Amino acid sequence: MSDTGVPARRSAVYLLDQILGEGRLMSELMGAGVLDKLPVEDRARAARLAQDTLRGLERADRLLQKHLNKYPPLTVRNALRVGTVELCQGAAAHGVVNAMVELVSRHNRLGHLKGLTNAVLRKIAADGPDAWNALRSPRLPKWLRGPLVQAWGPEAMTAMEAAHFAGAPLDLTAKNDVAAVAAATGGTVLPTGSVRVREPGQVSAMPGFTAGEWWVQDAAAALPVQILAPQAGESVLDLCAAPGGKTMQLAAAGADVTAVDDSAGRMARVKENLARTGLKARLIVEDARETTGQYDAILLDAPCSATGTIRRHPDLPHAKDGSEFADLIDLQAQLIDHAWSLLKPGGRMVFCTCSLLPDEGEVQVDEALARHADMQSDEAALDRPGVDTAWRTTEGGLRLRPDFWPDLGGMDGFYMVCLRKTR
Repeated sequence: MSDTGVPARRSAVYLLDQILGEGRLMSELMGAGVLDKLPVEDRARAARLAQDTLRGLERADRLLQKHLNKYPPLTVRNALRVGTVELCQGAAAHGVVNAMVELVSRHNRLGHLKGLTNAVLRKIAADGPDAWNALRSPRLPKWLRGPLVQAWGPEAMTAMEAAHFAGAPLDLTAKNDVAAVAAATGGTVLPTGSVRVREPGQVSAMPGFTAGEWWVQDAAAALPVQILAPQAGESVLDLCAAPGGKTMQLAAAGADVTAVDDSAGRMARVKENLARTGLKARLIVEDARETTGQYDAILLDAPCSATGTIRRHPDLPHAKDGSEFADLIDLQAQLIDHAWSLLKPGGRMVFCTCSLLPDEGEVQVDEALARHADMQSDEAALDRPGVDTAWRTTEGGLRLRPDFWPDLGGMDGFYMVCLRKTR
């Protein structure tokens, strides 16, 4: 890692410029290799700084506006934001201020604002940390907060925003022995059987990673396969399968798995994960709406707004504006209808989305049940260890939210339902 911290901080500012200025997602940027020239430690630090700043953006802006007559250009504003978050998290003032002044001074067009950067961050260093802790948890942007308050109420929204601000620990799904994975990684076993690690460090260096004894998967994301309850020898179709956590769960249960995704790049990750864990599945790169065959069971983890993953991906509410959600909801309905045609009579399908929006969960399934006379929700499938009956929904599914399990570190927002084909 660089001694000055300038390369990592400059890269964090660049990520913020792209997310807040261009509407690009962090995953898109990292996938494009924008940080690949950095040493591994600097790369990780840049990503962490950008994510911490996005989580604390409202707090940082509230503190900065006291010291600015007008907002400077976005790059300088983002440098001030990163510096503010670092200072308020307890970083040494001398290092942060000097690094940010150097960062701005090297900019071709904005170097003249190094004095402003120095003056503002010195003021933040003096009074920012105490003021930071007195501020509320940052709120989601209005375009998303409004629908979620309407769906779940203001009290639940406040609790979810607190969970988003806290971030997320690392959850693992064990290939075989949950207790052994927890012992090896220093994690704890959650009520639903996932292993939660509080201070993981570099994932690929953790015990059991190379041997394929586990994979990273949020506890909420591990539940759909548990509800599907795949059996050894069953033909199971995993639609929209990448990055493959659910594919590996299905394969570990002994099912005959066909995994479909329309992204060759993302499917390459599934292939790598299967190789690492020694698990087998048939991989097909195609649009899930073109898949053929007949299957005993189907898992449809449909493309969605991903609003349930904000505690892990704080860029989402800032890079998006909701304009694509209607198309996603329409696509989900198409996928449900096509998947249903691939299910054998008497078979079962789990539909799930990592969304907090009822239109991508409860409403979607209500409408599917109305379209298909041979479809019914299987509430008995929800009887799984650690699954709270309070999470159940009126149409027969499960609604998970980030504010659930507050004493355990929360979970991703998710919707899931098990649907039976009656004839």
